[in-house]
Amino acid sequence: MSRHNSTVDPDTSRELALENLQHACTPKLGYGFELQRREFFKLLGGGLLVGMCVSAAAQESGAIRHRESEDDLPKSLAAWLHVAEDGKVTVYTGKVEVGQNIRTSLSQQVAEELRVPMATIQLVMADTALCPFDMGTFGSRTTPIMGPQLRNVAATAREAFISLAAGRWHTARTTLVAADGKITEPRTQRSITYGELSRGQELVTLIGDDPPLLCPKEWQVAGTSAPKMDGGDFVTGGHKYTPDMARPGMLVGKVVRPAAFRASLTSFDAAEAEKIPGVTVVHDGEFAGVTAPDEPTAARAVKAIRAQWKASPQTSDATLFADLRKPSAQPGETYGMAPGHVVGSVDQGLASADKTLTQTYTVAYIAHAPLEPRAALAEWVDGKLTVWTGTQRPFAVRDELAQAFRLPAASVRVIVPDTGSAYGGKHTGDAAVEAARLAKAAGEPVKLVWTREEEFTWAYFRPAGVIDVKSGVRKDGTVVAWQFDNYNSGPSAIRTPYNVANQKIEFHPADSPLRQGSYRGLAATANHFARETHMDELAHLLGMDPLEFRLKNITDPRLAAVFEAAAHKFGWGREKSSPTRGFGIAGGVEKGSYIATCAEVEINPGSSEVLVKRIVAAFECGAIVSPNGLRNQIMGSVVQGLGGALFEAVGFNDGKITNPHFAQYRVPRFADTPQVEVEMLDRKDLPPAGAGETPIVGTAPAVGNAIFAATGIRLRSLPLVPDGLPKSS
Repeated sequence: MSRHNSTVDPDTSRELALENLQHACTPKLGYGFELQRREFFKLLGGGLLVGMCVSAAAQESGAIRHRESEDDLPKSLAAWLHVAEDGKVTVYTGKVEVGQNIRTSLSQQVAEELRVPMATIQLVMADTALCPFDMGTFGSRTTPIMGPQLRNVAATAREAFISLAAGRWHTARTTLVAADGKITEPRTQRSITYGELSRGQELVTLIGDDPPLLCPKEWQVAGTSAPKMDGGDFVTGGHKYTPDMARPGMLVGKVVRPAAFRASLTSFDAAEAEKIPGVTVVHDGEFAGVTAPDEPTAARAVKAIRAQWKASPQTSDATLFADLRKPSAQPGETYGMAPGHVVGSVDQGLASADKTLTQTYTVAYIAHAPLEPRAALAEWVDGKLTVWTGTQRPFAVRDELAQAFRLPAASVRVIVPDTGSAYGGKHTGDAAVEAARLAKAAGEPVKLVWTREEEFTWAYFRPAGVIDVKSGVRKDGTVVAWQFDNYNSGPSAIRTPYNVANQKIEFHPADSPLRQGSYRGLAATANHFARETHMDELAHLLGMDPLEFRLKNITDPRLAAVFEAAAHKFGWGREKSSPTRGFGIAGGVEKGSYIATCAEVEINPGSSEVLVKRIVAAFECGAIVSPNGLRNQIMGSVVQGLGGALFEAVGFNDGKITNPHFAQYRVPRFADTPQVEVEMLDRKDLPPAGAGETPIVGTAPAVGNAIFAATGIRLRSLPLVPDGLPKSS
């Protein structure tokens, strides 16, 4: 046994803090509900009214101050864990399950340290009334932050049970062993279960700062591929997603949507809708919607409403990248990042280079396209609000609801059922706020489920971006100068992992024409695409093998190890690229994890079709907690990354999305899926890092580099081949 607590390195801590600020800046749908006069005076109480002014921005932004870290989490063991008299263990965490299988991996870590069978553990997740505060499930934070927290909780409970048994038997603690949910004294063979010890007891112990934890090399439960918790319910349909839920007297809600983004409601006529039996029409400022006994009736009522909107002319995707280069109207919003990262002198580095290269790379907006669209079920009881909804940030959504309805946070409860994917797209409480407003008007619970068109139109998108790279390199392959300017897509993973003496790296905020926010990996995908494509261009400029060139400029042994592992498994260099077959490589670092990706593409000589045939991904994230879960995350990232790499892009014109259906918005299909092989490097000498995001970043540049290797066509824009392979770059 060792004291093997996880620590987050300073660079990763900076990334996490920066990412939280980005999430908090994700724009909300602009509902500023009017305050009725009776409610207004109820809030104020008695006395003389002198003046009260709340800005619209404050009303609409959910401006309750959120905590910016989990450093002040409850120290009491009872806030996290309860052991019943029958031995059942209930664990509380604010994290959410959105398909990444953390319900299983967290349970494994609790079982490991508490020394109980997995079957005895139940995780209560993402219930703001029951669970300790949590910033949210994003940034690959669960494994490196919540994992150690729950291990500490479980270890503290285990030690408390040992102390209880020692006190009951009047024996030394050191003579006792915790295993299989009980304490045993090997010398006498007497034992007592945790349930028996907990009878009539309340574990009020404080969580230790450094309780004795098992080293990953000693794991017996963690580090193995445990079956998915509650997996049978998902297979049989027993699990209830938010759209499946119901409450007594529940109605169905629909929202009247504007004709375009940034539109203002100029006239509203609901006379025909109000004639429909069972329909309630709600009109509150810019918000309008209906409730009805069923979905067809609600849809008919929305269609019957005559609403007129006014919107100023807006741009289109044709001018997107030029628009993003324009200075922001709100300069200085860099999500807490310093204006620029400078090492050495780029000018001097360029002057000393044998060759220089300047290129621009662009990334389109893409949609999250989750299997489960946004949905919420809202219920008001005695002035208190409960909302069931799929979100990655239940506490932030609770605060958003409290702000929208002028309630204390204690009067709002958000419950998140295990949700059908999110990919960074469910940070805000859009559907929750809408359902709650409709339920308040109807006086009954209301369920609201966004249509696919609403999901493609009114959800936020992965930011588009423009990235300029200027570099200098010596003949021996040493990169001596690196200037990297990112416009709009974001600062995540913006710094180069390669050893370059002279660097200038900067993120430039822009005024996005579309609502934008988090996406799996944030801007790491855009920044890796630009960086790894440019590194490939430098290698070809020098006539060097792309792998050899990268390894020459790597000093981080963990990054070198994944490149070497991917190349070995892929068979890099065994076969040369040809006009019909190409091979590419890319990699990088993000969230404390390391990825290297090799891609094989096939070019159809009779058409412009590009088919990705094989992907090999080598991944290292410290000690592996759940091997099968990790493998699934890596493979899922690769397949999702193919969409943004090859064909996914949001089209828009004058405030409207032009491809708001799956029939028009292409995502990867079974026919697009290549052979995916995963090589996982299990570093049991290192604490576990997160794995939900990093594997996606290598896919696009590896595929683009493979296309170049086959065709000589260098593609510098994502998606690479939305309409097939162009004739030239």
